[in-house]
Amino acid sequence: MHTLEPFYNWQHRYNAEEDDRSPFFGTEHSEFEFINSVYDHVIHPQWDEFGSRTLYLKTLFVDYEEGYAIIEMIGEWNDLLYNDVMLLKRDVIEPMMSHGIVRFILIGENVLNHHPSDEEYYSEWFEEVSDADGWIALLNFREHVRDDLKAANIDRYFLLGGQLDMMDWRTFEPEDLYERVSAQVMKRLGA
Repeated sequence: MHTLEPFYNWQHRYNAEEDDRSPFFGTEHSEFEFINSVYDHVIHPQWDEFGSRTLYLKTLFVDYEEGYAIIEMIGEWNDLLYNDVMLLKRDVIEPMMSHGIVRFILIGENVLNHHPSDEEYYSEWFEEVSDADGWIALLNFREHVRDDLKAANIDRYFLLGGQLDMMDWRTFEPEDLYERVSAQVMKRLGA
């Protein structure tokens, strides 16, 4: 896992560490010290920690005018033991929402599994973005992780599956990715 770096081709366009509206503003990363891990597997030092013991992320792109963020994730999403969704919602999502971000693209091909608990924070997040014409789309999550979300009845708070699981997102510029995901969202919402 230590060789899996966050996607870096958009860094010349956006860097969360340099964005004074970002929850990760001022964060410094080492290229050589591997201090974070998912259980006994160290991860690349470019991933950002937000309080979870097993889930990390990287904000790849934010467009404040259009109101969207693209976030890549790695690790184990564990609400049962660590209440990861609460940490994500309170420490990452809410600060972004306070600056007008209401559409979230979460890239989860490196999310290894999901352990659910209650759905309170999912419901709250969904209601808040829905009230502002926003949405939460899950992109390229593994099939068994999607199955875990469905089994816990949490999938109703996200747009996932279908074309959203087959998008070669690294080949697009962030605006193009947003447009493609947004088009899929609008089809599903019937708008």
